[in-house]
Amino acid sequence: MAARRALHFVFKVGDRARTARFYRELLGMRVLRHEEFEEGCKATCNGPYDGKWSKTMVGYGAEDNHFVAELTYNYGIGEYRLGNDFLGITLVSSQAVSNAKKMGWPLKEVTSGVFETEAPGGYKFYLEDKEQVKQDPVWKVTLGVSDLQKSVSYWSGLLGMKIYEKDEEKQRALLGYADNQCKLELKAVGGAVDHGTAFGRIAFSCPKEELPNIEALMKKENQKILTPLVSLDTPGKATVQVVILADPDGHEICFVGDEAFRELSKVDPEGDKLLDDAMAADKSDKWFADHNMKKVSA
Repeated sequence: MAARRALHFVFKVGDRARTARFYRELLGMRVLRHEEFEEGCKATCNGPYDGKWSKTMVGYGAEDNHFVAELTYNYGIGEYRLGNDFLGITLVSSQAVSNAKKMGWPLKEVTSGVFETEAPGGYKFYLEDKEQVKQDPVWKVTLGVSDLQKSVSYWSGLLGMKIYEKDEEKQRALLGYADNQCKLELKAVGGAVDHGTAFGRIAFSCPKEELPNIEALMKKENQKILTPLVSLDTPGKATVQVVILADPDGHEICFVGDEAFRELSKVDPEGDKLLDDAMAADKSDKWFADHNMKKVSA
């Protein structure tokens, strides 16, 4: 399992400009690549929507060795309803804390030296006020679960993650594929998990030859497969193979073939410009305002 890598978490965003400002100016991440699509993804990367959408990858460094965010924007949708499924991303960066204070962005100290803030759309981030580490500052993604033991059994027993910590009293567990990778924290929410319409997706890579085995194991164990093994094309870039699963609480999990993904995910030096150009060309807000209408709330 050491060959498996934590890659990114997918967020649906309604306000692309404010979201870009949060990631670039507050968190201090950079745009790694930006892609525009005329129709929905056949692996529902942008959710269950058929229209025009975009994908923007942002992070502190290349996806080869950093956990990043995938921001998906559907042109006709202004906002999404949050559930209790995504509980936050924790990262280490005193610079991000400083940036938030300078920008007047709301911050709340939840424990000593740890500040809670929200990206546009309400997604929570926890900023540790420490010097940014040289490796990846993104430490963990926290997801809500209804039954901690059942979820740990799935992620550890079936998906092969190592258990780093388990606290029955606090009903939380920390898992991961390697010491130097972003970890997955599972935290019981005291009831059913509600994914809202903002539901995200966490992605991992593995050697391409493992994908059929993952799919076969899930079939054997009667686990949910959302998207059977499929090839995804990005115009002018590498074609990747993915299989998409759902854990016991319905959290979406994408496994992608590592070899092609490394080719696909190379940093595009034009990423910032492509995003800025796309935002400048996006007249959807003006169109809705001119017609005295609001964008759809999903």
